[in-house]
Amino acid sequence: MKILIVEDEKAISDFIRAGLESEGYACEQAFDGLSACDKIDENIYDLVLLDVMLPGANGFEIMEYIRPKEFPVIFITAKAQVSDRVKGLKLGADDYLVKPFDLTELITRVEVVLRRYKKGKAEITKAGVTINLDKRTCVKDGLEIPLTVKEFDLVAFFMKNANAALFRETIYERVWQGEYSYDTRTVDLHVMRLRKKLSWEGTLVTVNRIGYKLNA
Repeated sequence: MKILIVEDEKAISDFIRAGLESEGYACEQAFDGLSACDKIDENIYDLVLLDVMLPGANGFEIMEYIRPKEFPVIFITAKAQVSDRVKGLKLGADDYLVKPFDLTELITRVEVVLRRYKKGKAEITKAGVTINLDKRTCVKDGLEIPLTVKEFDLVAFFMKNANAALFRETIYERVWQGEYSYDTRTVDLHVMRLRKKLSWEGTLVTVNRIGYKLNA
């Protein structure tokens, strides 16, 4: 999946790029409207993340330029007025995210838009387990394994980040979407249950002083 990030503030653009690349997306950046149009002319993208307030040409003008290409677009902007959101959506944008935003929310919206265009993967198979992100089902050896909401979210997070050592703090903040507390055993208890349910005792391993890793 190739995503173009059009954002004139480099720190924000780099923050978005790092988050998306950690999820396996390939990203390119444009920092003004004119260079964004050049990249759109020269490349095919699966998705464009588009700021509104840009030098050279604003996001609404770029949206009109993109429309014939039929690239999915998510506006990312500090302009929170209803009239701006309505304008962006009427121009053909698929979603509209207002700054400041949580990276987890952005990634979720990216996944939803890509699946809407049949670009994202609905199914992931790792370590003998297949999950369907749309149906939220989990299957092992031909049998569906019943999981709670958080168990499924945790399995999906491990599978998307297979073979990477993940800090407990990162796991908790991404799956439970809250600030990690060092006296909580929530992550550990859920990992123990997943190991038992999915027979992942030797697959979902503990990484000393870090957290956990799914070997796949």
